Amino acid sequence: MDLTVIPGSRIVEVARLAFATPDVDFLCFGESDQPSPAAARDAAVQALMDGETRYPDVRGLPALRTALSGYLSGLHAKPVAESRIQVTASGMAALSVAMSAVIRAGHRVVMHSPTWPNIANAARLHGAIVEQIDLDAQPDGGFRLDLDRLDTMMEGARVFILNSPGNPTGWTATEAELRAIRDIARRHGAWLIADEVYSRLVYDGRTAAPSMLDIAEPHDRIIVCNSFSKTWVMTGWRLGWLVVPEGTSEQFVDIVEVTHSGVAPFIQRAGVAAVGDTGTMERFRAHCATGRALATEALVGLNGVRYRPPVGAFYAFLAVDGLRDSLDLAKKLVTRHGVAVAPGVAFGSAGEGWLRVCFAQSAPLMERAMQRLRDGLRAEMGS
Repeated sequence: MDLTVIPGSRIVEVARLAFATPDVDFLCFGESDQPSPAAARDAAVQALMDGETRYPDVRGLPALRTALSGYLSGLHAKPVAESRIQVTASGMAALSVAMSAVIRAGHRVVMHSPTWPNIANAARLHGAIVEQIDLDAQPDGGFRLDLDRLDTMMEGARVFILNSPGNPTGWTATEAELRAIRDIARRHGAWLIADEVYSRLVYDGRTAAPSMLDIAEPHDRIIVCNSFSKTWVMTGWRLGWLVVPEGTSEQFVDIVEVTHSGVAPFIQRAGVAAVGDTGTMERFRAHCATGRALATEALVGLNGVRYRPPVGAFYAFLAVDGLRDSLDLAKKLVTRHGVAVAPGVAFGSAGEGWLRVCFAQSAPLMERAMQRLRDGLRAEMGS
């Protein structure tokens, strides 16, 4: 059959092996073991009991758009009008809708790498020519984006896709870097799609990572994508949103209408409750900070491993000296050592030689899993 084919997920490949293997600690998915907020669960149940099961407003419930407008305006340096918010069925749906709005077959799309593979695959499904700029790996295990190289690559490009804080690296652009990226996009007449789903998960004392919403003007060709999955521990709810340029909301409504026709109203009611529940977000960030500390304790100083605790997101991304096949090592860690991590190659060729660990897990799980990972790396790599 003549079907479109995209590369399969190497993370899923590892996970399937882990599901079939007894006694494996899962650190391979970008998901926490913590529950969604009780307020969100209660709101969804109440909405179902109240019969909120009919077709929704495709833009999103007014209550949710208003709540998000207030939340974002209070969090960032510039106000975000309710009219610029479009609710979507997940953060991935937000990215896909954004791409549908601005990408046509043959357009060049630039994104940094290593990065979450769904983004590049979605761009390819829209017929784009995807070109990746590798983040520069630093000797201490951190990363930086070469802005001069980005400027060169953006000549003739249609879109730059930014993920900050980033998955899998935890790289987080400074405000100065964001301004430079914005200016590069402006200079080349390109669109900028910013994936900011990890914006609240930062560990340097700030309430949020630097955002395009801090510096963008309402009419800039900038689309910001976000999700309830990470900030409010709501991965399975499939609820996200877009902040779109002023005056373009109707075009995005039309795209959502033919893409997924809106989001179930009872799910949106859960979102309204979550936005009002600031305690959950603060507790979850503290939970992730504990996991980050446990990952750091296990990895820093381990022979043959380069690692720097990330500024943002909830992943430890570690380079393993001499590693040439991260998928093979990840599978051996499952079958021989009882721990599942994501192979770096899952995030593009720039990730080969690295492993990703999700540290958004409970302390007992992290302690056991990180000991298994240490033992596994020593056994398999002679670390």
